[in-house]
Amino acid sequence: MDDLTKSAFLNRPDLHVETTGEFKGWRTWSRDNFESHNGPFYHRMDDDRIRCAFWVEKKHLNGMSNVHGGAFMAFADYCLFATAAPVLQGPGVTVSFACELLDAARDGELVEGSGEIIRAGDDLPARPAEIRRAAAVYFSGTIKRVKRRTLPTASGGAKSK
Repeated sequence: MDDLTKSAFLNRPDLHVETTGEFKGWRTWSRDNFESHNGPFYHRMDDDRIRCAFWVEKKHLNGMSNVHGGAFMAFADYCLFATAAPVLQGPGVTVSFACELLDAARDGELVEGSGEIIRAGDDLPARPAEIRRAAAVYFSGTIKRVKRRTLPTASGGAKSK
């Protein structure tokens, strides 16, 4: 992860780079329907470190007008993958995830997150990381590298997933 600018991180086919607005130049992925629906979440490289962010919207709020814990956790998982992407170099799944919600965020606030990889092997554990703003959320997780499976089709052939 010495030079993020030369990694597959920048060459994913589903990578979208914002061209307008406050997140101009930031990246997001278009392939993940769940994140697209719950975000938009963004990431960029700052001084050889991945930084993630999103603006809190009404859809992120719970009944008390604070960001829903599930929205924070979805964003934290996004941060986990954005942080791991330069060394992951392919598909992966979250196999372990821990999150502590210590404070709240409200409509219209910018929420930022970052993380750090502590070891890269078949599993990529991330050091406990944080989501910042007035909201304090700490998270850690492990991503497992996976190979794309070939699923059988009704005709007996194989279909890639």
